[in-house]
Amino acid sequence: MPVMKRYGGLISVCVLLISLQFGSSAQAQDVVRGVNFVHPLQYSVADQNTALANLKVAGVHVIRFGIEEDLDKNIDFVQRANAQGIATVLILHGKYTPNAPVRPYRPNEFPGMWAGPQLSALDPELSGQYFQQVMDKLDADGIVLAALELENEINMAGNNPDFSLPGEGKVLGLNDLYHDPEGQQVAKGYLQYLKELAALKQARDHSKLNRQTPLLPTSLVDIVQEGPWPTPKKYDGVSVGATLAFFRANGLDKLVDAYNLHTYPWADGPGNQVSATHRLRRLQGLVTPVCSPVGLPDGKPCWVTEWGFTNANKVCPSDEHSRSALVQEMMGDFGQLTQEKRLVALIYYSWIGDPPFDVYRCGRLTESGRAAIGPISTR
Repeated sequence: MPVMKRYGGLISVCVLLISLQFGSSAQAQDVVRGVNFVHPLQYSVADQNTALANLKVAGVHVIRFGIEEDLDKNIDFVQRANAQGIATVLILHGKYTPNAPVRPYRPNEFPGMWAGPQLSALDPELSGQYFQQVMDKLDADGIVLAALELENEINMAGNNPDFSLPGEGKVLGLNDLYHDPEGQQVAKGYLQYLKELAALKQARDHSKLNRQTPLLPTSLVDIVQEGPWPTPKKYDGVSVGATLAFFRANGLDKLVDAYNLHTYPWADGPGNQVSATHRLRRLQGLVTPVCSPVGLPDGKPCWVTEWGFTNANKVCPSDEHSRSALVQEMMGDFGQLTQEKRLVALIYYSWIGDPPFDVYRCGRLTESGRAAIGPISTR
């Protein structure tokens, strides 16, 4: 959530770097691991290559990033990553009907509410042509992806202009998607989104090399409690549970291989047992109701494609004591859910590109970074 920006077809998205490490202490199950690398195309090709080399040295074997404006430059980046033995989880964004109205970016009034057309103006036909173009280029270059995603955090106003601004300062539930005026508009966009997802699945299924590539839906912001926000806000959201319930009622499970969550745990009280218990309960409250263990006939497991803690310290070398303790604590919390096979991927935010969150600092991987991509253990 910290860096995702959206401007029409231009959506600034993070690069998420994943290492496919199989945690022996998590019953040797396959858990995708990694970190975010924010906006790779903002860097020169030389700097991109240096970053890729650093990732390789650190043992990162998969990257996740979102296609920005220039498709050829993005595919070139994927190909250079491939040459380093680093596969890609690729985020795509749909195309909109011509002349669709664009919500302007008003940072003074609504910071974090990015510009863009309404999701309900997505054009499945145009998007399907674009998705096929992407898949054809990947096939032509011999690239097999690690996964595909479509859109980002559309259950909150920041990346979804179908929400009203200002909003009512609340989290909508499933009933609101059917009966509340704002909720009905959001639901209209959700239905259009599912048509886009079907178009992406069709393009993937017709790929020569990527027909088995896992397909993920939009990541969802970790909103659980419905009703008024605990602290007042000028915008609205939809809970994870309501969003997935609506999606599933309209065919989601036939389209995707897993669900997709973002979570930014509270960072209070590093090393304090009461705070640690609160973090664990919050994580369980997010994951357990919506993420099904692998192999069950109903529902899907989840990928956590963003999670992390900030560290505002700018001194070199970075003081990572508090953040490292939090990361190690959360790895234990995640470990319980990976043992249950409810979580099958953990992607840390971020490698470089968003300084408060970065784990590659002062020319080296921090203690927090090593913990974030290290073995999973349970308490």
